Amino acid sequence: MNIAIIHDWLSEFAGADKVLWQLKQIYPQADIYTSIYDSSKVKQFDNYKIYTTYLQKIPFSKTLRPIMVPLMPLAFEQLDLSKYDLVISNTTSAAKGVITKPKTCHVSYCHTPTRYLWMPEMDERASSSWLRRRVNKSLKKWDIAAVARVDYFIANSKNVQDRIKKFYHRDSSVVYPPVDTSFYNPREGEIIKKNYFLFVGRFVPYKKADLVIEAFNKLGIELRIIGTGPEEHKLKKIAKDNVKFLGRASDKVLFENLKSAKAVIFPSEEDFGIVPVEAMACGTPVISYGVGGATETVISGKTGEYFFEQTPGSLTEVVKKFDSKKYKFSDLRSRAEEFSLEKFRENFRKQIDEYYADYKKKFEL
Repeated sequence: MNIAIIHDWLSEFAGADKVLWQLKQIYPQADIYTSIYDSSKVKQFDNYKIYTTYLQKIPFSKTLRPIMVPLMPLAFEQLDLSKYDLVISNTTSAAKGVITKPKTCHVSYCHTPTRYLWMPEMDERASSSWLRRRVNKSLKKWDIAAVARVDYFIANSKNVQDRIKKFYHRDSSVVYPPVDTSFYNPREGEIIKKNYFLFVGRFVPYKKADLVIEAFNKLGIELRIIGTGPEEHKLKKIAKDNVKFLGRASDKVLFENLKSAKAVIFPSEEDFGIVPVEAMACGTPVISYGVGGATETVISGKTGEYFFEQTPGSLTEVVKKFDSKKYKFSDLRSRAEEFSLEKFRENFRKQIDEYYADYKKKFEL
C-alpha cells in the first residue's frame, strides 16, 4: 500500500525526529512530508526525498520557524495526499490537520496535544501578549477541527493518552517512543562513576534548567549541563563555578557523560521523556520531578528517585540523601530495554496493522 508520513517540521534531530527516523525504518517505502526542512541540521535524512510545503520557499523560514506557526495549518491542508492508502502523522502540532480522501486511513502518533494551545501553564509562548492570545484562540479552533480528520490516535504515553481524552475527547492506544538501547549500552565493568550530576535538555522555560542550577549553586556539587537554547545567556549568568556548560554534545559525548554521572536530573513535566531512559540504559539512575511521562519510566527506589515540587529546595533535599551505589546496573538496563527500538517497531507496526484492518472493514460492508 502507499504510505505517507507527515511530520511537523524537520530542523533538528530531537525526540520526535528520532521517532520519524524509526517510522521510516518500519516503512521504508513511505514518503515523508513536513512543513519546513533544514537539511544542514538533519544529516540523517540526506539519502531520502523529503517533500515540503510552501513555507519552505519563504525567505528565512528555517531560521524563523516560530513565526511560521500561524501559517502551518494552511500549509498542511494544501498537501495533496490523494494517492495514499495510509497516512501516519507524527506530531505535537499541525501535521495531524492534513486532509485525506475518505478511503485513506489516517493514524496520528500524538506526542502531545499542542502544549502552547492547551497547557499555557507549561508553555506560555502563545499567551504572553494580546496579539499571541488572539492568534492562539484561532489556532485552538483549527486544532479541534484537525482532530476530527484523524481516524485513530496513538499516544506516546499514558500521560499523553489522558491529555488526548481531556482536550480532544478521543480514545487512543499507547505505544511508547523508541530509545536506542543498543547505542547506549556500556559494559557494567567499564563504568566509572564520577562525582557530578547531569542535566540534558533544551534551554527553554518549561525544561526548568534554572531550577537545577539554583539547587546546585547551593549544594556546591559539580553539575554538567548538555544543551543549547534561547535561555543560554540567562542560565550562564546565574550559574556558579561548579556548573559546567558543555553545549550541544555529540552522541558520543552524551553517552560518555550519561554513563559516568552519579545521576541525571530531570526536572520538567514531560510528555514521555527519552533522557531518563537513555540514562538508565547507561546504568545511571534518575532524579526526576514526579509528574508526567517520567513516572511511567523511572521506578522510585529501583531506577531513581522523585521530587514532588518544582523548586530548588525540593530537588536539593533529594540530592543530599541520594546514594548512587544502591542502584543495580541490571535493574537499570532491564528497565531501559522495555523501551528499545525493537519493541517500538514491533508494537507500532502491530497497532497500525490493527487500525488499518479495522478501517478497511468499513468499506467492505
